[in-house]
Amino acid sequence: MKIKTILSAFLLLIAFSLTDCASSKAGKTPSTVEEAEAALAKKHKKEAKAAKKAKKESEKRYWDMQSKEAKKSVKKNLKRQKKIAKQKRK
Repeated sequence: MKIKTILSAFLLLIAFSLTDCASSKAGKTPSTVEEAEAALAKKHKKEAKAAKKAKKESEKRYWDMQSKEAKKSVKKNLKRQKKIAKQKRK
């Protein structure tokens, strides 16, 4: 029992010593404002790309679940709406 307690305490101390504060690392924080802005822009671009991909996948999943008649109906309605809009522009 005593050995298990000492061993677990030792492992706990090792775990705390391995995890350093992220802000104290030199390579992680940008040194200039431009670098920080570039990193944020890159992060936002990556998030936007992931969101766009998720939206595309969800739309694909939605349309795969629809029946053939429903797909045809939507396609015809879109075609009819485009035709009406084209006539209104003239």
